[in-house]
Amino acid sequence: KAAQEMLSRAAQLLQRPLTAVMGGTFHSVCYHWLRQYGALVGYPEGFTVMDRDDQAHLLQLIKEELGLKSVAGPFPRKETLADILGAAVNKNMSLETVLARDYPQFLEQRLHLHRLAVRYGQEKRRLGLMDYDDLLLEGRRLLTDHPDLRRSLSARYRYLMVDEYQDTNHLQAELVRLLGGSHRNVMAVGDDCQSIYSFRGANFRNIMDFPQLFPGTRIIKLEENYRSTQPILELANAVIAGAREKYTKCLFSRRADGLRPGLYRTADENEQSRLVVAQVRELHRQGLPLRQMAVLFRAAYHSFDLEIELVRAGIPFMKFGGFKFMESAHIKDLLSYLRVVANPRDTLSWNRLLTLLPGVGRQTAAKFVAGLEPGGTLDTALAALAKHRQAPLKELAEVLVQLKGEDQTLVGRLNLALSHYEPLLKHRFDDFPKRQKDLEHLLTITARYSEIRSFLNDLTLDPPSGLADIAAPSHDYLTLSTVHSAKGLEWEAVFIIWAAEGRFPGFFALEREEEAEEERRLMYVAVTRAKRHLTISFPHLGYTRTLGMTINSPSRFIDGLPRNVLQPQRVSF
Repeated sequence: KAAQEMLSRAAQLLQRPLTAVMGGTFHSVCYHWLRQYGALVGYPEGFTVMDRDDQAHLLQLIKEELGLKSVAGPFPRKETLADILGAAVNKNMSLETVLARDYPQFLEQRLHLHRLAVRYGQEKRRLGLMDYDDLLLEGRRLLTDHPDLRRSLSARYRYLMVDEYQDTNHLQAELVRLLGGSHRNVMAVGDDCQSIYSFRGANFRNIMDFPQLFPGTRIIKLEENYRSTQPILELANAVIAGAREKYTKCLFSRRADGLRPGLYRTADENEQSRLVVAQVRELHRQGLPLRQMAVLFRAAYHSFDLEIELVRAGIPFMKFGGFKFMESAHIKDLLSYLRVVANPRDTLSWNRLLTLLPGVGRQTAAKFVAGLEPGGTLDTALAALAKHRQAPLKELAEVLVQLKGEDQTLVGRLNLALSHYEPLLKHRFDDFPKRQKDLEHLLTITARYSEIRSFLNDLTLDPPSGLADIAAPSHDYLTLSTVHSAKGLEWEAVFIIWAAEGRFPGFFALEREEEAEEERRLMYVAVTRAKRHLTISFPHLGYTRTLGMTINSPSRFIDGLPRNVLQPQRVSF
């Protein structure tokens, strides 16, 4: 979405369509190459890209096949297996290193996990499946193992522009090097001070070492800020000044007006919550919509007490930082109808779809999937389905026959699938009315598409992070968000809570210097979300399970800052 928006803006500035310019995420660009040249690395043209839930499901099937459910000692769940394998790829670490560093409780299972990883790779090949990481791995393989193709692609893309370079991982930086190494026409745009996603594999060194990777690099500093007032930027500059390594910058704004950010030390957590509620109410009374305000925090549980107070005060809010829209089971259930139509070899979607049906268990589903011909078509699959005696299977076959029809719009097809799925939805979920609204919102996305495959690929490669991305609620609400989920967003007023040592930064981050440095950058990101009003607070007294009541000190990132940068305030409401 971001790439298409940039291309659209560039076309408007140039007043002509940019038909010869390609834009997209690293994953989508690699996907495009692999659709054209996948045979060079052993993949069929019609391969399926798995999302996280599909990946976890396949890992579970392999775990059972290898008899790993009954091994002695703790063994990772399917979601954790996906995390471990993904970390090894994105962080450029061995499986053993990932286990020792992040999952020591599973280190004794490393031989079993290695077997599982090997089998996982074999199954993906056999079934024509890729996960997100495979797109980058196989995309890199195209460039490294086939120099003629690399030279051809490098000549085709003579000018490379990479946005948000601070968020790239080692594979993405390697793709840039391979593609741009010959002509060196590479422009990387990024902010080293906003490199905060190492847990996803983002490598801070990529942006810091760019001049060494491309000798002769010219660094252009974009220091004028069009979002925040000067007092807020002075705090941001002060926070990041203590960073061990950075590109030195000094943000400034022509918006010199505005109050200095305030620092509140409340008696306890509940007083902090009531302070935020009182300030939100006052700003709202002055005419500022709730949607122009946000409360930011380091960890999701930091807002629990505040949520209670907001409910008591009758202030509507939405919280961000939890499960993503496309990871919801009911969304994936509905999309499985379209997935099997688009790719009859997609056994994961067949398994999901069949086991939704009443009276159809995993054994029946597995037997049907095992009977699918490796090169079979949808027609042969539907014919096999229609032969079953069970009525639910026959009904599903009839629905899929209708979905296959070329005379329907994509919206019509999804509506048809939804009509079949709704009774199953009501049986499967107690909160089906809420989930039903999610599915109805999904229909609004399909109106932009005419072809199933492009619709599914866009959702898989660039999924919306929440319903607000699809059809934002019309009512006013306060945003509660982790700082990680708030990156790239802005509000007129921002409240940063729990800015206490041990919370922000967390104690866990103080064991490694690079993690403590990333926490500083995270505070910088939090501060720079505010446009005009910024309040930072922490409770004087806190509670931990191990120590009981404790006295909190302010976060090291703000402790000792001059009063003309961060103004201590008296709590009164």
